Amino acid sequence: MTTVDDLLNLLILDKIDDSTFNGVSKTIGSPIVFGGQVLAQAINAAARTIGNGRVLHSMHSYFLEAGDLNQSITYNVNKVRDGGSFSVRRVTAHQKERTIFILSASFHKKEEGYEHQIEMKTDVKQPEDLLSWTDMRNEFGEALPKGLKAFLEVKRPVEFKPTRITNPLEPKDLPPNHSVWFRLKGDVKGLDLATNQQILTYISDYNILVPVLNPHASVANWENTQTASLDHSMWYYRDFDFSDWLLYSMESPSASKARGFARGNIFTRKGKLIASVAQEGLVRPVKK
Repeated sequence: MTTVDDLLNLLILDKIDDSTFNGVSKTIGSPIVFGGQVLAQAINAAARTIGNGRVLHSMHSYFLEAGDLNQSITYNVNKVRDGGSFSVRRVTAHQKERTIFILSASFHKKEEGYEHQIEMKTDVKQPEDLLSWTDMRNEFGEALPKGLKAFLEVKRPVEFKPTRITNPLEPKDLPPNHSVWFRLKGDVKGLDLATNQQILTYISDYNILVPVLNPHASVANWENTQTASLDHSMWYYRDFDFSDWLLYSMESPSASKARGFARGNIFTRKGKLIASVAQEGLVRPVKK
């Protein structure tokens, strides 16, 4: 995948009936299905059963089993409730006889109310002053560890620019935080809010466990640590589009017992908070 059009072809599911949808998978460099893909496809399925103009405001999910890249995924939607203000949907994802994922999503009618938000950090470097994943691959090339080089060589519809670049050949422990700018590749005009939310959900599963590994980076890396998303929650606050770079600012309050917790906030370049994310992941040192 190289552009937003490729991503939309992946995320927009084939409709089987009013409550059943089918999707396929694309690798992001891992041998199993990317969690962000399943999240976004499940949201696509749920949203297509909402016919009253309500907007997704939150979702909560669990990854039950690793997905097989070579099998299609069937999404079944249960219409839990359509109330006066909120609609709730429950989605289960299956591959053959296996349930690999479950999600609950809530949609809210548009209303006016009180408003406030936390502020985006003002000392963050702007994306024009940073290297992208593509730039790092091109600049450092063969000097990169084999696994990292292979990951960076995968073509993606999203460009990422981390605000802090570390030297993988001189690993050292870092603070439990991570920030990255991102934007879509290709023409983003004409995308509605529901589609933007599904794309944002897809992207939200990238980078989220980086702050969990950072305090242990002198000894832990992606090649000697088994990582996997265990659950994923997200809250959507305000309308937005992908016409400019967005900032994903993350931190990890805790890691213990082979699990790590991370949370993040997503801002527009002008500082508008559009979503928050929380995830617990498996972070298991690989025994030699």
